[in-house]
Amino acid sequence: MNYFDDFRIKPGSKVHLDKIDASYHGDIKDEDAAIAVTQAYKAKLRELQYLMYAEHKRSLLICLQGRDAAGKDGTINHVLGSMNPQGCTVTGFKQPSKAESEHDFLWRCHKVTPRRGHAAIFNRSHYEDVLIQRVHNIVPKKVWSGRYEHINNFEKLLADNDTMVLKFYLHIDADEQLERFKKRIDDPARHWKISESDYSEAQYWDDYTAAFEDVLEKCSTKHAPWFVIPANKKWFRNLAVSQIVLRALESLDMKFPKPSVDIDSIRKKYHALHKEVNKEDKDLGKNGEKKRKGGKK
Repeated sequence: MNYFDDFRIKPGSKVHLDKIDASYHGDIKDEDAAIAVTQAYKAKLRELQYLMYAEHKRSLLICLQGRDAAGKDGTINHVLGSMNPQGCTVTGFKQPSKAESEHDFLWRCHKVTPRRGHAAIFNRSHYEDVLIQRVHNIVPKKVWSGRYEHINNFEKLLADNDTMVLKFYLHIDADEQLERFKKRIDDPARHWKISESDYSEAQYWDDYTAAFEDVLEKCSTKHAPWFVIPANKKWFRNLAVSQIVLRALESLDMKFPKPSVDIDSIRKKYHALHKEVNKEDKDLGKNGEKKRKGGKK
């Protein structure tokens, strides 16, 4: 299946999250089957990231959004973790610092966008300013409602400067979220992930649904598409995200740059000399061995 087309929110379309099956897994039968395919995708992703780094013409920005426990960290670990860390950065966006809040809302995001040849992953993103700030009335409607246009212009600026922008909404349902919260409580190794706000935010489920739907409808564009990923099954989430990123990078038709030096000249000048020196050393060693053998006689 082509998940790039299947899960992409087409510009101008209406979104009803409640009508999207968060447990969907297509024709992938089980976790074992998904892992095998995902591993193959991840290997190709690493190769394409290396090619992007070498070509040094474009960059990649991946934004991950979703409710608490939707699997943003897991997606980074299991899928995007295959990328070489020398050419990739991950930035998490939480409550703005004092300095960040004294700038425009895009400032803290813009300064960590990827440079050419690099990939950047946003764990949460600039969309928090039309999600949590909207749901909790942190800023007036007049302010947050005007931000969609700023976001679209920001992403268009990135695209015009050869940054591919891919945005993923990891879609889980309320039952799955509660089950994941419970697993955190039952597992001492996950206790550090538990916060009171995880549960208190759940009461705003419908408000967040409306906010996410507006984001998906107003900000999915040709140059910066949104994808709604069924994420109840983590193994399918990983497979779908990896395939979409892979297809997107393949579409760039990247090529290794031409060498900046004369390869044949370098080979003759240095490697031929190295080969000649090695041959002389070997010949010297053989002659010395012959002399030692002759001395014994």
